Amino acid sequence: MPAQKNTIDTKVDSLLSKMTLEEKVGQMNQYSGFFDATGPAPKETDNLKKYNDIKSGRVGSMLNVRGAAQVRALQKMAVEESRLGIPMIFGFDVIHGHKTISPIPLAEAASWDLEAIERSARVAAIEASAEGLNWTFAPMVDISRDARWGRVMEGAGEDPFLGCRIAEARVHGFQGDDLSQPNTIVACAKHFAAYGFAESGREYNTADIGLSTLYNVVLPPFKAAADAGAGTFMNAFNELNGVPASGDRFLQRDILKGEWGFRGFVVSDWGSIGEMEEHGFAVDGRHASLLAASAGSDMDMEAHV
Repeated sequence: MPAQKNTIDTKVDSLLSKMTLEEKVGQMNQYSGFFDATGPAPKETDNLKKYNDIKSGRVGSMLNVRGAAQVRALQKMAVEESRLGIPMIFGFDVIHGHKTISPIPLAEAASWDLEAIERSARVAAIEASAEGLNWTFAPMVDISRDARWGRVMEGAGEDPFLGCRIAEARVHGFQGDDLSQPNTIVACAKHFAAYGFAESGREYNTADIGLSTLYNVVLPPFKAAADAGAGTFMNAFNELNGVPASGDRFLQRDILKGEWGFRGFVVSDWGSIGEMEEHGFAVDGRHASLLAASAGSDMDMEAHV
């Protein structure tokens, strides 16, 4: 394994040395699927820009691309038409099954059957990877105790202990024992952090909690996911104690990448980096991008900032 890692590190260093700054920044972009990749090129201004960005190597990942034919066509474009031929990562919301549908995560959690929960994720990974997907935006490990919040059903409920065990089971199910195997997909622990504690259960709202609640209730399932080997994290839409999660250095650099030694990457939730303007934390998109990257966010999902 050390020899293999050294080989990979050498290849990565060699590739980075060839990349322009624009290409490096481009690899931090994630776009949603936007046209029939097996049909004619798009002509609309916004879609045409995305199309040209892929061909120019300025897109690192895509989500919501459905089916092996579409994945293959877009990947072919990225690899064969961009200057350096860097392949894209394809993500999807594989939440409670893919082709074979399982009970919603909250219902699975109520069973306390960790073996069945892991098997559910394993089946989903096998089906999703067969379509060319590499990555799921799951498990959602937010602890929530307010039934007014509309995403309660996507998590494991109120209890941090159960949340930790289910986080581990889902990560193992999605990723298996070896992510290099073709029937695995990388997991993404979300939403980092305190999304389930939004005031009054209002989506995208602020969360104002103390350190005791943060460390003893909110963070343990995320730590369990990281310890189980989750390859990616997703930051949250909400503010935490006045700071939007996508621009929160304390969460992303001090805790996740510092204390926990996380070596994967952090993706934003949809448009959340740009929403730092709405939170009054950034003056414009350029400022939001700087704040997010400095705080430890590694990939922007559809904010176009």
